Amino acid sequence: MDLPVDLPTEPMLAKAIPDIPASAPGGGALSYEPKWDGFRGIVYFDGTEVEIGSRGSKTLTRYFPELVEVFREQLPEPCVLDGEIIVRTGTPGAERLDWEALSQRIHPAESRIRRLAEETPAAFVAFDALAAGDRSLLGAPFSERRAELERLLADAAAPLHLTRTTGDPEVARSWLTEFEGAGLDGVVAKPLEATYQPGKRTMLKIKHERTADVVVVGYRVHKSGRGVGSLLVALHDDAGQLRNVGGISAFSDARRLELVDQLDPLVKRDAEGNPVTGEGERNRFSTNKDTSFVVLRPELVVEVRYDQMEGDRFRHTAQFVRWRPDRDAASCTFAQLDRPIAYDLDRVIR
Repeated sequence: MDLPVDLPTEPMLAKAIPDIPASAPGGGALSYEPKWDGFRGIVYFDGTEVEIGSRGSKTLTRYFPELVEVFREQLPEPCVLDGEIIVRTGTPGAERLDWEALSQRIHPAESRIRRLAEETPAAFVAFDALAAGDRSLLGAPFSERRAELERLLADAAAPLHLTRTTGDPEVARSWLTEFEGAGLDGVVAKPLEATYQPGKRTMLKIKHERTADVVVVGYRVHKSGRGVGSLLVALHDDAGQLRNVGGISAFSDARRLELVDQLDPLVKRDAEGNPVTGEGERNRFSTNKDTSFVVLRPELVVEVRYDQMEGDRFRHTAQFVRWRPDRDAASCTFAQLDRPIAYDLDRVIR
């Protein structure tokens, strides 16, 4: 492809902050936009061919043939766009983003890819422009890149969308609350004068943050073979049954070793005294990963920090806050979780 930026180009990233800021670090105006919960995608279009690169610079092109055709038909000239691939499900008036349906699109079989492209078609929400025509926009301020993006997508129609923006932090704060009900992930703030910096955390992201008390039901050994790599946690459902809700990781080397000793009294053992192990669910993105874990008696409670739920599981890896020796494991139920009020995705995407 003959384009004025490198292929692949790393996407610009965002730094997490606790609240919506009124101005950029060091001063300057901000542009706010919804944070879409999908696959980051860099779209390269040379006027004929289309390539879609992932956040990790892998190609996503073959998994979304319906989007390839949309880009060919709707983009008016060669360009490079930054945005999010999403799948929306639900009935009219009650649609939301569906991460599980989106993740199902990554499949090795061509026949299944074609079938899912029809059954759960993807959409693309564009939020930046890296090139237009024969001109690179990497050195241009976001205010100029946004103007070019609006020009490029002036006649775009679903499933190609231009993300909404606002310069009002109070409007952005209302989005943070309301749009979660449609499955969105938070709000992104971009300095209007900032250039596009591949791989750098130049943008700011504000995500939901909540806590919950969960039961530790097992642990996975760290990939080094020494210490605890992650804790598996669960909650009791209405029938009193424990259901896995996710994991906690990111422990220091020293802490991983300490946890082995701390958790040893809770390890379930067979008649010969050997630790009982279980097999976790496999991730389609890492099918060769060892998912076995050491089973623990469900007695230890830990408080975790999380952003949102995907069904009955934490959408992302939870963060350790503190042990809760004062909590009875049986009292840790789904009832404690904060559920957002439903909000129609169509009202966001329009």
